[in-house]
Amino acid sequence: MEGICGRKSDRMSKKWYRVQKLKVIFVLALAVVFTNAVVSYSNTVKLIHNQQWVTDSYAVIRQIESLQSTLKNTETAQRNYLITADTADLQIYLAAEQQTNSNIQILSNLTNKNHQKQQWVYLLETKITNRLKILQQEIYLRQNQDLEAVRQLILSDKDKEIGKEIQQLIDESLKAKQNLLQQGMQQSQASSQKAIVIFFIAAIVDFVLVALLYDLLWRYIRQLQQTELALRQSENRLRAMIDAEPECIKLIARDGTLLEINAYGLAIMEVESADVLIGKPIDALIVPEYRAAFAELHKSVCQGNKGTLEFAIVGFKGTRRYMETHAVPLRNESDGTLIHLALMRDITQQKQAQQKIQEQAALLDVSTDAILVRNIHNQILFWNKGAQILYGWKAEEAVGKNVLQLLYKEISPQLEDAYLRVMNTGEWRGELHQLTREGKVIIVESRWTLIRNDNGQPKSILSVNTEITQQKQLEAQLLRSQRLESIGTLAGGIAHDLNNILSPILMSVQLLQKKLPDQQSQQILQTLENNVKRGANLLKQVLSFARGMEGKQTIVQIQPLMAEIEQIIAQTFPESIICQTDIPKNLWYVRGDTTQLHQVLINLVVNARDAMPDGGILRIAAENLVIGEHSAQINIDAKVGSYIAIVVTDTGMGMSSEVQQRIFEPFFTTKEIGKGTGLGLSTALGIIKNHGGFVNVYSQVGRGTQFTVYLPASASRETYSFSPELESVIGNG
Repeated sequence: MEGICGRKSDRMSKKWYRVQKLKVIFVLALAVVFTNAVVSYSNTVKLIHNQQWVTDSYAVIRQIESLQSTLKNTETAQRNYLITADTADLQIYLAAEQQTNSNIQILSNLTNKNHQKQQWVYLLETKITNRLKILQQEIYLRQNQDLEAVRQLILSDKDKEIGKEIQQLIDESLKAKQNLLQQGMQQSQASSQKAIVIFFIAAIVDFVLVALLYDLLWRYIRQLQQTELALRQSENRLRAMIDAEPECIKLIARDGTLLEINAYGLAIMEVESADVLIGKPIDALIVPEYRAAFAELHKSVCQGNKGTLEFAIVGFKGTRRYMETHAVPLRNESDGTLIHLALMRDITQQKQAQQKIQEQAALLDVSTDAILVRNIHNQILFWNKGAQILYGWKAEEAVGKNVLQLLYKEISPQLEDAYLRVMNTGEWRGELHQLTREGKVIIVESRWTLIRNDNGQPKSILSVNTEITQQKQLEAQLLRSQRLESIGTLAGGIAHDLNNILSPILMSVQLLQKKLPDQQSQQILQTLENNVKRGANLLKQVLSFARGMEGKQTIVQIQPLMAEIEQIIAQTFPESIICQTDIPKNLWYVRGDTTQLHQVLINLVVNARDAMPDGGILRIAAENLVIGEHSAQINIDAKVGSYIAIVVTDTGMGMSSEVQQRIFEPFFTTKEIGKGTGLGLSTALGIIKNHGGFVNVYSQVGRGTQFTVYLPASASRETYSFSPELESVIGNG
């Protein structure tokens, strides 16, 4: 690079000396010309003026003489015509007359810059015009009268007087012009001699001046040589500094060719000599897809604008690099145009890091878990596609928002504890209740990891959330089923033992009734018998909840059973309760005990009635449906197959979630003392399970309750040819 710079510096030095030599020669020549011009300018102007004046004078004299001759020819031709009446003479006269007018016009043009001469020409033109009119009048008389009239006109004093005046004007003008012309020629000769003498004097002065200037210029050149040496040293130091710069520096001409490049740029381009690149198009090494953008940047810079661009290049050895250029316009001192100064930085490692981050982000998006990153101020920084699917917010909607405001109703002690734990220990794991975009509450298993910066300070928190809402619901169903099963086992054992106790009591009461016939004893024994039978019935209900009631199962048609329930409601329920039914005629059949199913439906509608003391709407509906694998997975008691769903809905007071967890427990009731035993729903659940079905409950306080009973459809009747291919999602009922 240094050798290249030295050779270039020598070329520039030689060129500079040639330019300086030309400047010296030009200055000397200019001094001579300027001196001569200054000295002889006035004489030269006078000579030119005199020469022009002589030329104009000669032209005027020639025109006057031509006018005089033409005027004589006009009169001669007119006289010949008057005497001979020959038309040929008339034609000559007319031609001469036209030539006379032409001569007057030319004479007027030659004297248009001289007001006095113009007046003379105007006077001469007037007299000649009058003279021509007289000649024309004579011709007219000759053509229309006799020759005598013409002769008298010719001999008249007016004709002679005009002719003399014209001749006198011409003679006086010619004489004056000739005298002036002679004087002008004498002055021009004297001026020429004077100019020659002055020119020689000026040449001597110029020679002396050139000698002085040559000495001064030689001294000036010596000073310039010293200055150039200092500039060259400064340029070498600047070149060394530029070559030491760890960035590629290029100077690009307006036509897109390379003018200069530093040592680091040569290394980037993978060449050893700048001669390979100088003068070549700069975009030769740029990857094709970036060339158009670089050309636009170069055009903008050459128009005076700054700009930046990221692009890729391929070196001479095939290495691909990503570059970031900062382009600024630079004034070219030689022609004043703008050229392109490019400061390029290798950003290959940065690009590769960005690509790695993008690949990692793509992998995170593939994950089905919701992955998000927030800073220590709970502002969301990253939001993957799994989070978008789980919560419903897109990344552009979530990033920048406060995660506590976005996903939680309120800040619970559990959240505060999780934050403190992750800040102290670096990680936390637990279950959280969060909100989706639609306001749905979901349960997630959350894993938090603290991310620190290079200084070890907390920077952000990485959260990986897995939804376990369905899993928790199944666990709750399993726990409830196990609890009810345990309660049923316990209740069954107690009921069996109590039944063994009540049986001898009832037999003893019946024997005492035969041995004690008095009325008082009979009343006491009857009361005792009634209570024993009531206890026996109560035990019977407990046993039906615990292990179901054995009964004869047949093919049951649901539609007549529902119609009977509707009739009971119409006859016994208050008029403030409106009953609505939706029972299709093509309902499938079920295998079961009609009495037990009747008891289940009566239980449900009575509970609905009691939940609406002020009246409301009681709706009973049924439908055929097919439960698939997905629906069976979200209800522990459900199996894949065909079902009849019976739905009983009221608009009553509803139940809280705590009450819903206990409604199927025996002896649990929310009714007043004496109005319920707490065995109705537990008995109904036992009957439904004994039939292979299950039940779902959905209730909101103040908005009513909905019970959905699912009973397996019977396969023994050929009534399924019309069964719809419908998969019901059981969910909340």
